[in-house]
Amino acid sequence: MMPASAIDEGVAAALASAIDAGWSGQVSWLQKLVRFDSLRGRERPCQEWLAAEFGRRGWEVDGYTLADVGLADLPRAAPMVGVDPAGSVQVVATVPYSKQPSGGRSLILQGHVDVVPTGPADMWRDPPFSGEVRDGWLHGRGAQDMKAGIAAMVFALDAINAAGYRPAARVHVQTVTEEESTGNGALSTLARGYRADACLIPEPTANTITRAQSGALWFRLSVRGKPVHVARSDAGSNAISAAFLLLQALQELADRMNGEAAADAWFGNVPSPVKFNSGRIRGGDWASSTPAWCEVDCRLGILPGRPVDDLRREVERVVAEACAKAPYLTARPAEIVWNGFLAEGAVLEPGSDAEATLGAAHEMVLGAPMEARISTAVNDTRYYAHGGGMAALCYGPSGKGMHGFDERANLDSLKTTTRILALFIAGWCGLERR
Repeated sequence: MMPASAIDEGVAAALASAIDAGWSGQVSWLQKLVRFDSLRGRERPCQEWLAAEFGRRGWEVDGYTLADVGLADLPRAAPMVGVDPAGSVQVVATVPYSKQPSGGRSLILQGHVDVVPTGPADMWRDPPFSGEVRDGWLHGRGAQDMKAGIAAMVFALDAINAAGYRPAARVHVQTVTEEESTGNGALSTLARGYRADACLIPEPTANTITRAQSGALWFRLSVRGKPVHVARSDAGSNAISAAFLLLQALQELADRMNGEAAADAWFGNVPSPVKFNSGRIRGGDWASSTPAWCEVDCRLGILPGRPVDDLRREVERVVAEACAKAPYLTARPAEIVWNGFLAEGAVLEPGSDAEATLGAAHEMVLGAPMEARISTAVNDTRYYAHGGGMAALCYGPSGKGMHGFDERANLDSLKTTTRILALFIAGWCGLERR
């Protein structure tokens, strides 16, 4: 048995050879994964395919839905507006190991299968779910964020198996949903009872480790107006125009928060780390009528250390004050609907054994120390660190076009990351002969 923390050069060479031998199969596997249009609420076929793939490897598979974990009663659960938890499938697979005391440490490898909408398909070079491979890139929505990372963690374990080994400690391979909207998929794995000594999520970080991440709040502004014929528009009120007044007030809140962020220990050197976005708008019924309604879906960032409830109250105060300044909003104040993320920011404090083990694997493959990044986006490690009490690492391959057109994963980076993850598993869990 190879003990945990030791990364033997002979074993490293065997793992690299196994990854080379399985490379064409890994690329084909990722193509199949990307071809699932696993948009929110439509992830089940993708998850069922993954469950079958894990079962074929001899892993013990637990498939369940968010309705099975009593989501409404879970602390830190986020509201799922317009989505049925019973249709949101989660998969946890446990890799066989000897269960004898080995000195190895247990591990969760986790990735999300949900992807964001594509936008107009005719603005993509290739169809959004093509899985096309060209010039060293694999194209498609979700290829970068984060199906390439899932392929890296699965085929790292495949390489260990092909080289004649298995982890000497328990490894859970988890594929979840809701990462892009609530985080409830990750939270559900903890509610289901899955724990480990460390967690690694291979989000597309371009082989850097995420040191700090902002959180996010999702909410919908629901505004009502008074419809009249446009010829008498002064006698009515325009819900769409009113919504823009509220968006301006919320942007001013974000600007104030960014001013305060200059003193933050982690985000002080990041330009405007608190991001406010009005991401979706609907309203009105007729071009010649003042609109009677408008709904705007918004996202506001929050830095580590600030309680989510504190910022929720601040958003409510800002909206109420803006409504009080406009007569047509005073009569019909806007409603705030919390419809997704209620996610706190998080920091990976330096110095953990898990980070040291990953850093050693990184340096062994790339020949340079692992660098850290500060992220103004959200990832699922916050749940495993805060709710699971474990070292939670966010580290993965590179790509381009995340949440945009022509999203693609870099295949050289995917192969490199697969090697690094295989070495990390060897160093963290230890290996034993099959």
